[in-house]
Amino acid sequence: MRFKDRHQAGRILAAQLDRFATGDVVVLGLPRGGVPVAFEVAKEINAPLDVILIRKLGVPWQPELAMGAIGEGNVRVLNESVIESCGITPQQIDEIEAVERKELHRRADLYRTVHKPVSLRGKTVLIVDDGIATGSTALAACRVARARGASWIALAVPVAPSDWEDFMENAADEFIALHAPDYFGAVGNFYDDFGQVSDSDVLNILSAKPENAVRPIDKDVSIVLD
Repeated sequence: MRFKDRHQAGRILAAQLDRFATGDVVVLGLPRGGVPVAFEVAKEINAPLDVILIRKLGVPWQPELAMGAIGEGNVRVLNESVIESCGITPQQIDEIEAVERKELHRRADLYRTVHKPVSLRGKTVLIVDDGIATGSTALAACRVARARGASWIALAVPVAPSDWEDFMENAADEFIALHAPDYFGAVGNFYDDFGQVSDSDVLNILSAKPENAVRPIDKDVSIVLD
């Protein structure tokens, strides 16, 4: 299965998600590539669209290995098993978080000029990306959404590896992929147009369907994951 671009992938994905058109679902796009896909899903099921801003906290000497993640509202989730096995100190965690928090704040300041964050507390949340490769960002997004109070989480993507649920560690309550081939390679292999999505693109999408009534984001949430 191939997709023309992210918008087409979103429309095809949305056709499989009509059961989420319940009026009590929030669609979250993962910036930046997941936002065009999420826009099409939110439009189809008539649900509020938001972005979930997260930054992975990578192990200092192996940044691709996540020891946790941070999100808006001072949300922080930690993977204690990785921290313990790698011998990471609290000071090292704080130093990595300080760097990633700066970029998180930059994006939040930019995106929230056109779209205030939607509260997730008690909500069914549909997290959407343009595809899954290693899954680390999507895994972090699910954990942050849970920390922000989401009661039920589905992770939906156009394409993912056949074994993707195995490395998502039950972070979501449901996993949905249109195409999950045995041989994967990279997400871009399944798109004719996989050009970079810019901050301006994200802002235009968020401006296209502003939400009229949102509650403030939940503040100062911190959890530890085993």
